[in-house]
Amino acid sequence: MDAATRRWRAALFLFMLAAGTGMASWVARTPAVRDGLDVSTGAMGLVLFGLSTGSMAGVTASGPLVRRYGGRATILGGASLIVAGLLVVAVGTALPLAAVVFGGLALFGGGMGMSEVAFNIEGAAVESAIGRPVLPVLHGCFSLGTVVGALLGMALTAAAFPVGWHLTLVAVLIAAAGTRAVLAIPPGTGKETGPAAGSGQGGLRGQLHVWRDRQLVLIGVIVLAMAFAEGAANDWLPLLMVDGYEVSATAGSLTFLLFASSMTLGRFAGGPLLARFGRVLVVRISGVTAALGLAVVIVAPSPAMAGAATVLWGLGASLGFPVTVSAAGDHPHDAAARVAAVSTAGYGAFLVGPPALGFLADHIGLRLAMTVVLALVAVAAALAGALGPDRNATDPQTAPVTP
Repeated sequence: MDAATRRWRAALFLFMLAAGTGMASWVARTPAVRDGLDVSTGAMGLVLFGLSTGSMAGVTASGPLVRRYGGRATILGGASLIVAGLLVVAVGTALPLAAVVFGGLALFGGGMGMSEVAFNIEGAAVESAIGRPVLPVLHGCFSLGTVVGALLGMALTAAAFPVGWHLTLVAVLIAAAGTRAVLAIPPGTGKETGPAAGSGQGGLRGQLHVWRDRQLVLIGVIVLAMAFAEGAANDWLPLLMVDGYEVSATAGSLTFLLFASSMTLGRFAGGPLLARFGRVLVVRISGVTAALGLAVVIVAPSPAMAGAATVLWGLGASLGFPVTVSAAGDHPHDAAARVAAVSTAGYGAFLVGPPALGFLADHIGLRLAMTVVLALVAVAAALAGALGPDRNATDPQTAPVTP
């Protein structure tokens, strides 16, 4: 690997680490924000809908933006929105005004959606350049960032540190990491040039065209289900523990830390597992593991047992998204369009997830609402065969190794 490619990969890792820290910082403080805004769980679901709609708008816009301007420019725009969104959320929390928090989350989600789809395209390009898996470790850096953010959030929650100042500090961190990443990422990745750019064969028409592939449709369903399993924990796990098991806000943050740590471990360990067992078996076992963890969280008689089960939930959800996105990009043609398409399907879970679970929880509670997530990961496990054929488990020349 040459020095420029090494800097490219390192820049992706750094920004995903910072983005994960930002997401977990928000999640860890959701109980405090909910209490500060003095809203119900259902109303909090509406506030979170800002994050969902922003994420979906960012994801929808990201593919066309990458095709027109390249990944680096799209990441720059996304990072700017993330920083602006965190600052607006900080202001809305301090006032407190739920509408301002909603708007800030919409900006934050838009930036995250734009950036992460572009990062998946960049990561797939690095994989192609170096012949090693990058996406599991790239998403592992995001998960490591969530561990850092959860630890920080837990400490600041225990110290009663103001949420607004906390999110402002995180915004400064993300701005610095985004600047560093943009300087190291080469221009033009994913940008359409030549006849495809001006013929109408690219753009939205090209992205819709890839969905004619039945295998890609099934991959998209798997991505959506596994992203929903991860997103449900990101959005609701602290509140699930606080409301469902009557633990303190600090204990709720600690539970999320366990989940985030499990996600991180699973993603960094993914390379050897994929080399030995292949995508199909890894994703199938991941779905079963996540389903088992969710089932225990739903029916556990004690908060300690539920907290321990989030380890299985996190391990099971860890590899589903990056492995399936990598499978979508493993194609001789339209790799960028396929990655953008399945990423859009995955992030679609963030649109329907938070408000749907919030509204359902108003009637049956957050614990029982998680049965929806349980059903989806069971579907993902059943459809894992769509990720084959997989050369990585049998061909030593193409077997992935940990970077």
